[in-house]
Amino acid sequence: MSDAPEKDVSSLFEAPPMAEQERMVEAILFATSEPMSARQIEARLPHGADVAEALVHVRKRYQGRGVHLTKIGDAWAFRTAPDLGFLMQKEQVEERKLSRAAMETLAIIAYHQPVTRGEIEEIRGVSVSRGTIDLLLELEWIKLGRRRMTPGRPVTFIVTQTFLDHFGLESARDLPGLKELRETGLLENRPPPGAPIDLATGEEIEDEDGEADDQDDMFT
Repeated sequence: MSDAPEKDVSSLFEAPPMAEQERMVEAILFATSEPMSARQIEARLPHGADVAEALVHVRKRYQGRGVHLTKIGDAWAFRTAPDLGFLMQKEQVEERKLSRAAMETLAIIAYHQPVTRGEIEEIRGVSVSRGTIDLLLELEWIKLGRRRMTPGRPVTFIVTQTFLDHFGLESARDLPGLKELRETGLLENRPPPGAPIDLATGEEIEDEDGEADDQDDMFT
């Protein structure tokens, strides 16, 4: 019988130190162009690694740097710091611009999701063409949600992770107000038909809370 000391087999399955886990997570996210969920990251790490804690450390280390670790929905990705985004811009011909109908439809879906086509039409006050929905689906800014448990079981629409990533949002709860949407071009500055207008300035009349009167009609 051998007198050699037995090896601690459990040590072979111990997770690496947190500093090393942090480096691993950083390397994985740096090498991918698409956001990754914690589960996807965990699948690449050694057994026993604490992905959630490692992500917290990485995110903290990149605060104030040129790139940030950003949470997009339930996924994570490195993105340029918001205040440095202008450095990445370049002049180019815009090949496709969303129509007003598409922008309004997208905004309604974002703020009312999950929402059916009939509900979109009720909010807009006009019908929504199949082409508008198809375009937003093609851009991968919206996707099909669960069917309503109502007669006919109509499908619902919700925004996608691609939409959140494009607008720099962690979740739909971070969506801006109506004024901010218009400033970013998601909605036209032109007020909807019937909105009260200040004849002196040509702008919508705001209520006591500082919001335009059509806020309740479209985004509540």
